[in-house]
Amino acid sequence: MQIFKKKSNIVLSYVLITLGIITYTFAWAAFMLPSKIIGGGVSGISSILYFLLPIHIPVGIMNLVINALLVLLGFKMLGSRFGVNTIYGIVMSSLMFIMWQQVLHVEEWFHVEEFGSFMCAILGGAICGAGIGLTFSMGGNSGGTDIIALIVSKYYNISPGKVIMYLDIVIIGCSFFVSHKIENVVFGYIVMVTMTYVLDMVIDGNKQSYQVMVFSPKSREIGEAITREVGRGATLLEGEGCYTGKEQQVLMLIVHKTDKPHVMQIINRIDNSAFISVAKVQGVYGKNFEKLKL
Repeated sequence: MQIFKKKSNIVLSYVLITLGIITYTFAWAAFMLPSKIIGGGVSGISSILYFLLPIHIPVGIMNLVINALLVLLGFKMLGSRFGVNTIYGIVMSSLMFIMWQQVLHVEEWFHVEEFGSFMCAILGGAICGAGIGLTFSMGGNSGGTDIIALIVSKYYNISPGKVIMYLDIVIIGCSFFVSHKIENVVFGYIVMVTMTYVLDMVIDGNKQSYQVMVFSPKSREIGEAITREVGRGATLLEGEGCYTGKEQQVLMLIVHKTDKPHVMQIINRIDNSAFISVAKVQGVYGKNFEKLKL
């Protein structure tokens, strides 16, 4: 039974990775490429070459070729650090680019000139971010400039995230040579910002957790009720009021976003005059939360 469950989870993860890649490539083919708005990454390099070369080599084929060269370079410089998900993402994203552009001609489905370049940048960036976020959350990726970032960070004291950001800035800046319009470069940066924002929302939105501190003479009773009704653990801390000098127990708990309303209702029900502090936390690792990945 456990083997069947494990296999079904693997199948589901690849289905969602594929859906994310389909969404990501759709945004490029439907909104960004017809408007000559270029984003970052290998897709951006492939798009620039598509427009600049005398022979219009499809973005999907160029994407596959560049990523294949980067993977080979990565194997030589970094060793075997690329799993099945990376190879699958590269091949699938290339195929999806070809499907949207050369097979389905998705650019004919929409009249991007009626949308305007700004709207295409917002739509393209948001849809890209949603697709990449879904892919990343399932452990997938589409290769690309992150391989270059890993190589650079191996030999220089600079984080991969900064390398990717600098590369994207340069790639989008080079898109000026495609349209010779500075506004299209600006729209490219709008795509980058929008995509990053939506990507973070997709990846972290459902995992958002809160740290709740409760100052109340009924802290123990509140903690027991939360543990019983919500199923979340709580910790009692010994405290002392600076002004009154009285000892007081402080309740501290970490809850998911979906549990927060229920927790607040319990606190209000038991002690409606309790002093409560609520703060978003960057990450929570451990039992019933995220697994720490090193």
